[in-house]
Amino acid sequence: MSVLNGKVAIITGSSKGIGAEIAKNLAKNGAKVVVNYVGGKVAAENVVNEIIQNGFEAISIQADISKPKHVKNLFDTTISHFRKVDILVNNAGIMKNSLIKDATDAMFEKQFNINVKGVFNTLRESSTQLADNGSIVNISSTVTRTNFPTYGIYSATKSAVQQISSVFAKEIGNRGINVNCVLPGPTGTELFLEGKSIEMITQLSNSNAFKRLGTPSDIAKIVAFLVTDEAKWINGQNIGANGGMA
Repeated sequence: MSVLNGKVAIITGSSKGIGAEIAKNLAKNGAKVVVNYVGGKVAAENVVNEIIQNGFEAISIQADISKPKHVKNLFDTTISHFRKVDILVNNAGIMKNSLIKDATDAMFEKQFNINVKGVFNTLRESSTQLADNGSIVNISSTVTRTNFPTYGIYSATKSAVQQISSVFAKEIGNRGINVNCVLPGPTGTELFLEGKSIEMITQLSNSNAFKRLGTPSDIAKIVAFLVTDEAKWINGQNIGANGGMA
């Protein structure tokens, strides 16, 4: 399958978890891939090496997307290497759970800086750097629909991502660029599993129609479709990827 032949994709936060699987899947579909990371250089290089060993093209670029200069360098370096950027997948994000009454200023600021400002920075950069007829997928979360206690700050950041995405879809659509959000439900990643008891994981696994956690591959396949030409008429949407949980 090579529906993305000739396309160049940046995937933020793609050294592990869902982001790494998205990078591998887009490469398998023919895209030249940029694996972005902040601190996980070895993990990012491992993803790149796996992609190359499978006969596809990839490079890794370090960038903290909460910093505009880093984002500009991410795009500039990609264009210098691959000549263009067609696809942006905003996957980078952090989640720190807390009751609102117990949340600290630092917890609030860090999540908004990465989850929201990071998306804002990449969207702003893509407004001039993304090629015409490109595609953008921003990873949000099903917690925007479930309102679970302790997810107040995190769900607020992801709600902001959905709103800015729907507005940006209308602002940049005249260039043939579509913008969508994917909302994963409970997915078996390090980010999701951290700090959760077996009982809680079991409960969340049973909250969807299939009685299991999602996998990074489940999410990656949806993203891979949304960045194809066949998905162009899907625009400004929040697509639940949660097995029917919400």
